[in-house]
Amino acid sequence: MLKTTSVLFFSLIASVAMAQTDLMKELEQADDSTVHYAAATFKGTRIINGHSIETVGKNNMDFIISHRFGAINSGAGNFFGLDESQIRLALEYGLTDRLMVGIGRSSYQKTIDIFVKYRLLRQSSGMRNVPVSVTLFASDAHNASTSTPDLPFYTITQRQTYTFQALVARKFNEKLSLQLTPTVMHRNLAEKPLDANNVYALGMGGRYKLTKRTSFNAEYWYTPKRIGNTTQRDPQYTNTLSLGFDIETGGHVFQLHLTNSRGMIEKQFLGQTTGKWSNGDIFYGFNVARTFSFDKSKKRSNSDGY
Repeated sequence: MLKTTSVLFFSLIASVAMAQTDLMKELEQADDSTVHYAAATFKGTRIINGHSIETVGKNNMDFIISHRFGAINSGAGNFFGLDESQIRLALEYGLTDRLMVGIGRSSYQKTIDIFVKYRLLRQSSGMRNVPVSVTLFASDAHNASTSTPDLPFYTITQRQTYTFQALVARKFNEKLSLQLTPTVMHRNLAEKPLDANNVYALGMGGRYKLTKRTSFNAEYWYTPKRIGNTTQRDPQYTNTLSLGFDIETGGHVFQLHLTNSRGMIEKQFLGQTTGKWSNGDIFYGFNVARTFSFDKSKKRSNSDGY
């Protein structure tokens, strides 16, 4: 049932996006002189771990390399975590200026994830006053690791985890942007006895622009331990807190950060984070994004609007 629902949700986002794109473009062009849209609320499609409201432009593709080293408290023998790492490679493509799709592969649990994002509303002022930007997000993560006695998979369906989000952000001024991300995640197979199949969480993130090309970013994901009488996840798991520093260099965006989660997709940093900042379970990591344009008539500048 949920698999059918997720397919319908993906299809709904795509159909609504394609149907509205031409109309919205006409309205924006007609009111271009009197409507002012907020640009570069965030520099990239990620704040740190989680998605931002930003989407890849039409006919542009982002290639993203994400890396997480081991825990800093692992000691000098492990070079303070630098001797080990997890990696994720991803491609993200803009079908329109509002609709994008992506695919990624993480070394952790050999997870393959696909997603779609649609920019429903854009913050604007003037003739059309919209106080926030809203982007819809849906993903499917597939655990491709080998089945074990501790984590047996009997069907392909059991390996799926679906995530649905509404990303709501506001650019308050040229320096400060904040975002809230209410989230629902469904795991077809809960991996621990105390884990619930449905997980409800709230992401909170933001960035503060330091210079023309740098910013400080912060992100926190809160997952209540219980919803009513239902335990959401095993007590060994914790909420994710990440602090980062973004550097924009024209064609690249470098994101350097510290986090207590080694996971780089929703399934992992929402439901499988075990690190605690108070214990020194801090992982150094980075995201590197490179944009390629396939639109010869309109090359997008990565430095515009930062």
